[in-house]
Amino acid sequence: MQSKYILAMAAIILITGTVLIKNNNPATTETTGENVSIVANQQIIALEAKGGFFPTMSVANAGVPSILRVSTNGTYDCSSALSIPSLSYRANLPPTGTTDIEIPAQTAGTTINGTCSMGMYSFSISFE
Repeated sequence: MQSKYILAMAAIILITGTVLIKNNNPATTETTGENVSIVANQQIIALEAKGGFFPTMSVANAGVPSILRVSTNGTYDCSSALSIPSLSYRANLPPTGTTDIEIPAQTAGTTINGTCSMGMYSFSISFE
């Protein structure tokens, strides 16, 4: 009887832990707008690359020249090889550092999508 109680408690703990970990995983959360700022009449869209791209979705202002600022910190996975087809951009990012990618002013309703070299990780920037 006591072993059934212990097994039931262990199952509850494992399920609860799995749910908490999944909800705290940056890949499952989507941030929009919080990583976008205007500096000297230029829009900066910040993105982190390591085990994916974070945030996975961004909302930026249309009609403003932009810089996509991609930060890496010990990034050795496939997210270090960045591809943005609509900008004809393809490059290997440094393992640690910051890479600035110029984005010309976009019209409202435009979405730019990027992926890693294997297509496993992706991100999008919507211009409104």
